Amino acid sequence: MEQLKIFSGLTVLALALTACGQQDKAATSAAGVTVKIGQASPLSGPISHLGKDVENGARLAIDDLNKEGVVINGQKVRFELESVDDQGDPKVATQMAQRLVDSGVVGVVGHLNSGTSIPASKIYSDAGIPQITPSATNPAFTAQGYKTTFRMIANDVQQGSAMGKFAADSLHAKTVAIIDDRTAYGQGLADEFEKAAKANGITVVKREFTTNNATDFTAILTAIKASQPELIYYGGMDAQAGPMAKQMKRLGLKSKLIGGDSIQTPEFMKLAGEAAEGSYASACGVPREKMAGFADFENRFKASFNVPVQVFAPYEYDAVKILVDAMKRAGSTDPKRYLPEVGKTSFAGITGQIAFDDKGDIKHGTITVYQARAGKWEVVSTTDGQ
Repeated sequence: MEQLKIFSGLTVLALALTACGQQDKAATSAAGVTVKIGQASPLSGPISHLGKDVENGARLAIDDLNKEGVVINGQKVRFELESVDDQGDPKVATQMAQRLVDSGVVGVVGHLNSGTSIPASKIYSDAGIPQITPSATNPAFTAQGYKTTFRMIANDVQQGSAMGKFAADSLHAKTVAIIDDRTAYGQGLADEFEKAAKANGITVVKREFTTNNATDFTAILTAIKASQPELIYYGGMDAQAGPMAKQMKRLGLKSKLIGGDSIQTPEFMKLAGEAAEGSYASACGVPREKMAGFADFENRFKASFNVPVQVFAPYEYDAVKILVDAMKRAGSTDPKRYLPEVGKTSFAGITGQIAFDDKGDIKHGTITVYQARAGKWEVVSTTDGQ
């Protein structure tokens, strides 16, 4: 009799556990699966405003996808953003990349800088995880032969060439001094501008360098002043370009400051103040007013984060959407299955129609040149890349 009671008790327990298991399974099925997408950018330091800009772009995309209720292979998917601070430092970037891989992300949007994107890309490649940078422009990023690397904007060759031609044809410049911050981005962009400038008949009277943490450029600018160049090209970020513009004005330099996409920001205007007036900067992509849906994106961005869009947030937003679009087409969130679909992308995003070439570079990268006028960046010209 006692054995029968024990048997009966075990039977009831087994049935209860089975019922609980079925309920848990049903709950999991109803809730769907959670998929993590990684984001890496400098969230601290002098260019944290740009790092937060792209992080916020990714967060807005994740929020929109979760509101949409994405279903992949018949199963509802909820997305989470795993965001890390690479501090804009190549060594930290590789550590953060490994952290993202270990955390189980199935794709990464980032890094912001070329100097961080390039070393981190090997880690993602080894793990078979797609990486889409919204902003890294050094050609080396996609020239490594990895099948996991993709770029949302034109590269330094396209940007430097466009600005060199613009300096000669539109500004009719004959002389230029070049300064770069010795990073993969800044030096790479300055090198490409120098090639294009010389090819278009401009004489480079000085080539100087600084660091991406410097704030005092008096000695460099004083040395350049003696050469009286018509233009000073800076390859680097707005955190240095803003103070540089102020110091140029204080020293009485008549040269126009020109630079790349990381200068064409609201932060540069803030840091340079009145000294920003007349500066030129190239930027990748079409002007914002020509981007489909940018006005709505900007309004929602401001409402969500209480800050304006700096530069790259819409490209990061589109990068997240591209990863998920590839998952939908593959019918899987497994990187091994959906990675090939990323390369086949044909996606109408906020930033335009997006497709990648066989290296992972965006096709037909567009370059727009802006000038600082009365505290705002105004469009001067736009060139479609090939």
